[in-house]
Amino acid sequence: MENTTSASGLHKQAASDHQAAADCHKKAADSHAKNDMTDAKKHSVSAMDCGSTAHKSTAAACHKSAA
Repeated sequence: MENTTSASGLHKQAASDHQAAADCHKKAADSHAKNDMTDAKKHSVSAMDCGSTAHKSTAAACHKSAA
């Protein structure tokens, strides 16, 4: 299990969360390119959720490093 209390662990978690958000954005873009708005909307909502999680984990990691 990843150590999510150390600065290193928090930064790794943030990177993972950002990758998940990027994957959702790519899926949304692909859906838009195929003119599949239902799927694009689903992936866009996921991207917003993942982006929010990524933002929070980034803040936690950076605060831990700055302390």
